[in-house]
Formats: sequence, C-alpha cells, structure tokens
Amino acid sequence: MPVVIINMLEGRTRQMKRELIKKVTDAVVESLKVNPESVRVIINEISKENFAVAGLPIEEYRQKKENGLLEMKTIKKTNEK
Repeated sequence: MPVVIINMLEGRTRQMKRELIKKVTDAVVESLKVNPESVRVIINEISKENFAVAGLPIEEYRQKKENGLLEMKTIKKTNEK
C-alpha cells in the first residue's frame, strides 16, 4: 500500500487539492503498477506562521525576495568518502 505524504502551505482550494490527489494517485499507479484503491494520499497543510525558508518565516522570505533583498550564498560541496 503506497502512501504519499504531501506537506504544503495552506490556502489551496478544495478543487486544487482534489486534482493534486488524482494526479499523484495516477502517477503512483503508473509507476508502481498498483491498483488505485491501494494508494493513499495525505495532505498536511502548514500555516504560514509555521513554515520558513532560509531561516525566515515564509512571508518575510517572499517579501525580501520580491524586493531583491535576499543574499544568496552558494555552498561548495566536496566529494568525501
């Protein structure tokens, strides 16, 4: 029984979520060759006050991004074995 858990910000319409559930279910059915009845989709809606990006609450992050005030840093990765 495949279970797909989707975490996303609240605010999407019921119709948008229904469409998402249908498309995710179809993708799982096609990819894993399972019956649609075996697929479970769980949507966790997260309030904006409980969601952050780059250490900032999402609203503040979006505002800074929109105003060009975000400093983007690139972290160089090394291949360590």
